[in-house]
Amino acid sequence: MKILEIFTEKLRYKNYSPRTIDVYKSYLSNFIKFNNIKDPYQVTTNQIVRFLESYNFTSTSQQNQYIGCLKLFAKYILNKKDIHLSKIERPRNEKKLPKVIDGEFIKQQLSKIDNLKHKAILTLTYSVGLRVSEVVNLKIEDIDSKRMLIHIKNTKGRKDRIVPLSQTVLELLRGYFKEYRPKEYLFNGQNSLQYSIGSCQKIYKKYIDENSSIHTLRHSAFTNLLESGTDLRIIQKIAGHSSSKTTEIYTHVSNQILGKVNLPI
Repeated sequence: MKILEIFTEKLRYKNYSPRTIDVYKSYLSNFIKFNNIKDPYQVTTNQIVRFLESYNFTSTSQQNQYIGCLKLFAKYILNKKDIHLSKIERPRNEKKLPKVIDGEFIKQQLSKIDNLKHKAILTLTYSVGLRVSEVVNLKIEDIDSKRMLIHIKNTKGRKDRIVPLSQTVLELLRGYFKEYRPKEYLFNGQNSLQYSIGSCQKIYKKYIDENSSIHTLRHSAFTNLLESGTDLRIIQKIAGHSSSKTTEIYTHVSNQILGKVNLPI
C-alpha cells in the first residue's frame, strides 16, 4: 500500500525511531483496513475520532500509540494541521506496579545456564537493566573495557547514555566473544549478524520466568539496586529516565525498603 510507504518515509525524515515507525505503520494499516477505506487521502476527522472512540484497544498504552499515529497521519498526510484530534483526551495511564523478581533467585538461575551466549545476554540485561532493544542493538565497539563502560546508542527517545560495566560481566562477555566471534553486533543470530528480540524473550522464559517478559529483568535490576543502597539519581541515570518520577516507581515495589519503615505504632 503506497500510503504506508509515504507515511513511513515521512516519519523517517522526521527522525522517528525504527521501532516507532514499525508500530505506527502497523497501526495505520489496521485503521485503514478496519474502516474499509478505499482512498486514504479522503479520510475525515470524524472517521478518525469515531475509530478512536469505538476501537477495542488492548491497553491504554496502545490507545495512546494509536492517537499519536493518527495525529501524525492527519498532520503529515492529510495536511489537517488544525485537526480536532487535539481535543481528544488521552486516557490516564494504568497505575500498575511492575513485576519484580528477587535478585538472589535471578542470580541463582543465571548460574545454571550452560549456553554461554544465553548466559551473557541475560546477565548483561540484568546487570544494568537494559531494555531488550538496547541489548540486541549493542555493537562490539560499544563495550569500553578500558574505562569499564557500555555506550547505549540511539535508544528510547533517540538518546544515548553510558552505563557501568562490571568485571563479572566483562569476563563473561570475553568468554562469549572467544567462542562465538560476533562480527558487528555484540550478539549475533544463528543466521544473521544480529540477535532478535523474540529470541531474547524465549531464552528469558526458558531460564528465568515463563510468566513474564525479559523487561522484568530491567525492573528487577533497578529495584535491587535501590535495595542495596544505590542513590535514586544514579539509578535514574543508568535507566535513562528523563524524569525522576519514572524512577521513583521502584520505591513502591521494594519489599526490603517497606520492611525497614518505622511505623508510628
